[in-house]
Amino acid sequence: MTKKMKPYFTKPDFCHCVLNVSATLAEFLGAPNSNPILDELQTHLNNRPQKLVCIVFDGMGVHPLSINKTSCPFLTEHMVSTITSTFPSTTTCATTSLATNTYPLQHGWFGWSMYFPDAKRNIDIFLGTDSETGESVQYESPLADKTNFYYYKANCEYAVHTVYPSHTVPHSPVTNHPYDDLEDFFVQLESICATDGKQFVYAYCHEPDHTMHENGVSSLEAANTIAYIDSAMQKLAQKYPLVTFVVTADHGQVDINDFTEFYLDKELCDMLVCPPYMEARASAFRVKPQYKEIFVRKFNQRYGDDFVLYPSQRLIDEGFFGPTGDKGYLLGDFIAIGTDTNKSLLPYENSPRFKGHHTSLTQEILVPLIVIDSK
Repeated sequence: MTKKMKPYFTKPDFCHCVLNVSATLAEFLGAPNSNPILDELQTHLNNRPQKLVCIVFDGMGVHPLSINKTSCPFLTEHMVSTITSTFPSTTTCATTSLATNTYPLQHGWFGWSMYFPDAKRNIDIFLGTDSETGESVQYESPLADKTNFYYYKANCEYAVHTVYPSHTVPHSPVTNHPYDDLEDFFVQLESICATDGKQFVYAYCHEPDHTMHENGVSSLEAANTIAYIDSAMQKLAQKYPLVTFVVTADHGQVDINDFTEFYLDKELCDMLVCPPYMEARASAFRVKPQYKEIFVRKFNQRYGDDFVLYPSQRLIDEGFFGPTGDKGYLLGDFIAIGTDTNKSLLPYENSPRFKGHHTSLTQEILVPLIVIDSK
């Protein structure tokens, strides 16, 4: 296959992406790091702030900020650069790279649903459940252990905190501050900012991703959620002017225009080892060996306007998942990348039909680097 990348596709830049935020923060904490750092972030850390807070707002990419720009003047004012997410541009993959300072090809947490040859089924890896039925699955995961960069506290004079949703239980030797909703998220942040001594905080917020999935990126609900985040960040920064805040996102989102109900295509489904997996705008396919050529031809005939099908090995060789790692075998034979027609591919009848979504290489891969400090 000799297809060229679409001109609106953006390849992850592993010298200027979310992983490089983590690499820069890792060096700040004295943690091991072998990845490039971001100079535009490092310049804000050279004075060794007493308190450093890194916040990842799920889904708050450059595109949602730009179309809701009247809702976020404070964040826009402090945006220092545009960086890329990982590919797929999705929470599972990007937050793992952010937290662990490792490439997708190293950690293997590529998407929400993954096929594991030993288990012979698609599994939602955050939940440990069958992707179609939702039943709990006992399996031995081949994914890399998620050792987060901020766990390394040797020779670090900073007390390390995390802020995660209360429904998650991070396996962490550092102090976690669970939150219940968006308002409580900022309550937990403020409680740490008010603590004496040197503090480092790694915080993950589930918004505005949740709101945009349900209502769309250009919805009033999304604008209101982003406006709340903007106002709350401004109040927090004004109350604690000596705290340095590093704000980014795991990915952006786009409004979804329609759905490709792939599960209805019995001819192509019968050519597969398993239903499509990974993500709705970055779908992986394992094709039975005897059908690979015909699968490619018929997929392109039927869905080529909305998805570009690439051999997984080509994307691995060209560095779309990072320059090093051994988890490429999990990516199957082909990956269908969603185009700017903004459609989602549904592998099952009960697949969620989100109004806003992400995971592709279009606008959803671009995220902001925002720095708020006394300068």
